[in-house]
Amino acid sequence: MDGFGAFWNTSDGVGRAVTLLLLAMSVSAWVTILWKFWVLQRARRDVARAVPAFWAAPGLDEGRQRLAQLDREQVLLPLLDAATASPLPGTLDTGAHLDSQLTRRLRDALHRGLAHLQFGQVLLASIGSTSPFIGLFGTVWGIYHALASIAAAGTITIDKVAGPVGEALIMTAAGLAVAIPAVLAYNLFGKWVGAAEAELEGFAHDLREMRIDQQAGRA
Repeated sequence: MDGFGAFWNTSDGVGRAVTLLLLAMSVSAWVTILWKFWVLQRARRDVARAVPAFWAAPGLDEGRQRLAQLDREQVLLPLLDAATASPLPGTLDTGAHLDSQLTRRLRDALHRGLAHLQFGQVLLASIGSTSPFIGLFGTVWGIYHALASIAAAGTITIDKVAGPVGEALIMTAAGLAVAIPAVLAYNLFGKWVGAAEAELEGFAHDLREMRIDQQAGRA
């Protein structure tokens, strides 16, 4: 902490701006990590409970009620709504075959659900890939600023150089400290989203087949 305080006191505007940028990136990353962990954990638990509960329902209305109760992140219920929706008369949608209508509506609903689960991934990837270089830039700039100040003083010794250089290296460590949690969280959440995507695609496929079979039975 003393080294960081000394670095902050001796830094110019550029060095302090880099420090504040890394701080903002760290706060943003951790807020996103905590929020996504909560959302994805809820979604995974809800999908695991809601899908079997829906198919165990005696009818479509009862199944929808069960999804409404268990699907807290609203990734399954929109798929059911898309599968049971009726196209507006007099539109291009009504001219398509039933299977084409279902495929289009289910695809759109699936994409919206996945967008909700994937939200924040780009931010984590960006922070994880750029913060080490921002920290390195802060180190280089801090060393340059320190050497320029020492040179202006007229005397250069190892003792006077080692202190400012060591303090400037804190920025490299700070960049890595910001990047590592973001990268680890990005990889973990990507795995969770991929598993959820497979479950949602399977549910959408089953809904499509159910609706086609129902229409064929009515015909």
